[in-house]
Amino acid sequence: MNATVIGGGLAGCEAAWQLANRGVRVTLIEMKPRKKTPAQTLDTLAELVCSNSLRSDRLTNAVGLLKEEMRRINSLILRIADETSIPAGGALAVDREEFSKGVERAITGHENITVLREEVKEIPDGNVIIATGPLTSDALSRAIENLDGLSTLHFYDAAAPIVTIESLDMKKVFSMSRYGRGDDYLNCPMDRDEYEAFELALRTAETVPVKGFEEKSVFEGCMPIESLAKRGDRAIAFGPLKPVGLTDPRTGRRPYAVVQLRQDNASATLYNMVGFQTRLTFPEQRRIFRMIPGLGNAEFARLGVMHRNTFLNSPGFLDDTFCVINDSRLYFAGQITGVEGYVESAASGFIAGLSMAYRLRGMDPPRLSGRTAIGAMGRYVSTSNRRFQPMNCAFGLIDAPEHQPGEKKIKSKQERNRKVAERALAEVDFLRRQLEQERFTDIAGR
Repeated sequence: MNATVIGGGLAGCEAAWQLANRGVRVTLIEMKPRKKTPAQTLDTLAELVCSNSLRSDRLTNAVGLLKEEMRRINSLILRIADETSIPAGGALAVDREEFSKGVERAITGHENITVLREEVKEIPDGNVIIATGPLTSDALSRAIENLDGLSTLHFYDAAAPIVTIESLDMKKVFSMSRYGRGDDYLNCPMDRDEYEAFELALRTAETVPVKGFEEKSVFEGCMPIESLAKRGDRAIAFGPLKPVGLTDPRTGRRPYAVVQLRQDNASATLYNMVGFQTRLTFPEQRRIFRMIPGLGNAEFARLGVMHRNTFLNSPGFLDDTFCVINDSRLYFAGQITGVEGYVESAASGFIAGLSMAYRLRGMDPPRLSGRTAIGAMGRYVSTSNRRFQPMNCAFGLIDAPEHQPGEKKIKSKQERNRKVAERALAEVDFLRRQLEQERFTDIAGR
């Protein structure tokens, strides 16, 4: 039995891996390096185009729970992420080049996967998973838009700048993670005068006109720093520049505001500016970001860019396994479905690949319920009845814990989240045992 996966990002690679491990012969088609989108720079698979962070690794955080669920059911993306991780406090961050190379080695080395490097302009016949991401090429986007029962939407996304550590003034920078969780971040503290001058510069800076750009079409988690500054009321001081949980060791006090830098590669020579998505012109980025204490002579390995992303109006079009309701041979996965974030994209690829493998064998695919992070994401994408927007994994999407008669009332958010996580992982462990008992190798070549 054969399947085609279009797109070599996190979702596509995860889907291909899950299919191939169950005996399906997979053709993975990726247009890089022949053609790249404006946000892509590497030639390898599974490129992280924005941040290098997969966010929190704590079970009391929804994406931390999602990652643990993925680990327990043999996710390729989480395995390589763990192998290429770099210090990031309580988060999971990776060396983006080593991560991409690791996924590429695993995919190209799998006996059931063939990788083709070409652009796909039409949806091929047969069993297909489309995981082309929010930067799907124009030709394929037009083919997707012509599918029955579908309307597409869009929003704007951005990548933050990266600076070299050797160009920083370390006399003005201190190492510390929030709330004493190590020293994995570099912090550039600002006093009130420095902050107000910086905020004013952002609010009055020249920006790059982006075709069709509207503030309301920006995913909130990727709001350009200058757009956030224009909201006033110290918006960025309560956002990416918030100083909570940090104490400047030179003064013994919490700074007025802090710009954080997160390690971007294993050798710790590159650091990205946390929360600094932007559409400022390149000259304005250099001028304004060098106002930050410690960045006066900053060398930028990459400047920030902004781009338009496309996603499906998935509710009513996809089911909770990311299968097209009116065409069981066709699946979608990744950010094009309306999940937002690296881990969420990989999780959708896992479910799409797993579900297709089962259906190719004539079996009903296993489903995780809304009591799990993975199941809750599938439910959101397939059933949301509000104005559909890209969504990160959140505890609000997962079923609340049941209150048993005589049981003490849950008082704290942390306690509630811990109980949700324990229940979710018990369900995931049950699925893991089920998957370990299945044998799929005999479907290869049918």
